[in-house]
Amino acid sequence: MYSIQTLNKISAKGLDRMDRDNYEIASEISHPDAILVRSAKMHDMEIPSTVKAIGRAGAGVNNIPLEVCTEKGIVVFNTPGANANSVKELVLAGLLLSSRDIIGGVNWIQGEKDKGDEVPRIVEKGKSAFSGPEIMGKTLGVIGLGAIGVRVANAASSLGMEVMGYDPFISVDAAWGLSRAVTKAISLDQMLSQCDYITLHLPLNDKTKGLIGGEKFEAMKTGIRILNFARGGLVNNEQLLEQLEAGKVAGYVTDFPEAELLGNPKVITIPHLGASSPEAEENCAVMAVDQVKDYLENGNITNSVNFPACSMERSGDQRLIIANRNIPDMLRQFLAVLADADINVDNMTNRNKGDIAYNIIDVPCCGIDKELLDKIEAIDGVIMTRLIG
Repeated sequence: MYSIQTLNKISAKGLDRMDRDNYEIASEISHPDAILVRSAKMHDMEIPSTVKAIGRAGAGVNNIPLEVCTEKGIVVFNTPGANANSVKELVLAGLLLSSRDIIGGVNWIQGEKDKGDEVPRIVEKGKSAFSGPEIMGKTLGVIGLGAIGVRVANAASSLGMEVMGYDPFISVDAAWGLSRAVTKAISLDQMLSQCDYITLHLPLNDKTKGLIGGEKFEAMKTGIRILNFARGGLVNNEQLLEQLEAGKVAGYVTDFPEAELLGNPKVITIPHLGASSPEAEENCAVMAVDQVKDYLENGNITNSVNFPACSMERSGDQRLIIANRNIPDMLRQFLAVLADADINVDNMTNRNKGDIAYNIIDVPCCGIDKELLDKIEAIDGVIMTRLIG
């Protein structure tokens, strides 16, 4: 039986995919085989030595100590694309809210509730203060063409916008899903100089932190509107506020409120609602559970952020899993240990991701025991071994 610890409320639709005869699921488990998490902070958490996998029901993994997990041989999964439609719909709402001062107008007229029969006249007299341009025919720049970015680009195109996409690392699958009406930007600066709106859909890392700041503001058209439903750190808030004050940027919509942004009339701060739909929560839970199950039961890896994608159909009585540093001569040493024990290999696969390599080895008998696993784990460079019956 596998023990699963939940650090947040995980949708029942996902948890129900785990057979209770084989899985124990609870928020309080001292020695879990895997952890399911949404937004709980794990950096200060003492992760039990029994943990083999962490499933994040969402795309971002900033709340998980990836380096620590990798050193311990813990595979961390996320769920890219599971909440893509939910975020896309909120981006479209943000696009409209940034263009026409709907929020300002609604708040204004609510303040006139005591004016009785005068309200219609007040509306007609004051509504012009909240007008704004239509999005049809305007140019939207989509920075980052992953699961969400592609959906946003296609939806904006169908609404009559001219759409430019920028992503030097676009995947083949994403490219296949992108509308032919979306044009490719030659460079980020070229996009910024031509767009009326830009929307961010890329991860936050050392290369992208503060991407929208400094010279990038200089490259933008005056009156540009910026939407950020990816990560707060992608935009330099201090410089953004200066550009809003100067009028270079007409408005900013973000799903990541920070204190310095609150109260600014040109900033719309949404309280991180991108994935807050029942459909998105269910989709993320189902994907996270399925990936963790497949790893625990078969050793297969799909959508890991710290280990290579690697899967193989079962073909032997036992399956040996080995994670190691991606250095020469490792495979020979594993296979030598098996050969010395007269254990033949039915099938095997090996994949690597950066400094980490991952191996699945099927054998036709039941000759692998703890002593043999200890011999393999003693090889310099081995991070983790696991035997699946």
